[in-house]
Amino acid sequence: MADEAMAPQGHGGRAVVIHAPRDLRIEERPAGAPGPGEVRIRIRAGGICGSDLHYYQHGGFGAVRLREPMVLGHEVAGVVEAVGEGVTHPGPGTAVAVNPSLPCGACRFCHAGQPNHCLDMRFYGSAMRLPHVQGGFTESLVCEAARAVPLPDGMDVTLAAFAEPLSVCLHAARQAGPLLGARVLVTGAGPIGALAIAVARQAGAREIVVTDLLSAPLLAARRMGADRAIAVAEDPDALRGYSLDKGHFDVAFEASGSAAALKTAIEVARPGAVIVQLGLGGDVSLPLSTLVAKEIALRGTFRFQEEFPLAVELLGRRAIDPMPLLTATLPVEEAVAAFELAGDRGKAMKVQLAF
Repeated sequence: MADEAMAPQGHGGRAVVIHAPRDLRIEERPAGAPGPGEVRIRIRAGGICGSDLHYYQHGGFGAVRLREPMVLGHEVAGVVEAVGEGVTHPGPGTAVAVNPSLPCGACRFCHAGQPNHCLDMRFYGSAMRLPHVQGGFTESLVCEAARAVPLPDGMDVTLAAFAEPLSVCLHAARQAGPLLGARVLVTGAGPIGALAIAVARQAGAREIVVTDLLSAPLLAARRMGADRAIAVAEDPDALRGYSLDKGHFDVAFEASGSAAALKTAIEVARPGAVIVQLGLGGDVSLPLSTLVAKEIALRGTFRFQEEFPLAVELLGRRAIDPMPLLTATLPVEEAVAAFELAGDRGKAMKVQLAF
């Protein structure tokens, strides 16, 4: 793999830097001038993602661990303030959403049309590589012009900061197949689950049921388009009726990472159904006999690529409105308070930083 230090990156102004669990600092990072093919973006809005919270709360997730200070953030949008040699688009003053994903374009998966599985991927705010790939929670970000997707006229950067999580859900919908007329179950009503609801509704699902352990996230999930919302901790038998006659749902998006939720999804899915695993958790055991007997397709979904410009377009024309998910916007100097709020699922869905 190429050394990350060779990758064109630059940060300027204040940045949100994680050093260790619960050790989040606002630091000055030197501004970089855009080189050939690059732009410098004044970041205006950044959404705190689940992976950002894992770095903040635990110093990483799974085998991925912080080994050096790292700028967090990959759900960012802003305005182009300077361009490097050879860049004609986007120009200075253009509002953009920043695609945090940069595949190499040269490995076998890129050539096979699977750039989300790139062997030399550079993804903002990721400790998978060493040196780490610095993230986008910085006042000034230098990046490849190809990462900067112009916003439709009049689109606010607050909306644009939802482009990355929406892209994840659009890619998951591709894995699910046609949703027109489908009966859909979504387990886990965090931001990803809620956006999966919106995508399924936009794609023509006839019925959408969402579950979560807590009742608080379900309020926003209903506003995103769910027909029924079930707090399983309060009503653990509420889904039982859907398992009658070999199951009810055509598609399930499992967005919690919970073994119990996946087991339930298999129980209530009809024969031939598709279950798309969005949530990340530990290894789980599966009811293989049921999976086999009902001929259920269990599919993973990982990141996105071509879906990012589509996400910007859908948000720009309000075909999908994520604003019911935005709990609060805090200034960058209050980043620690923002991360604490974002980590409280009883109080927050999505928290953004304003730069």
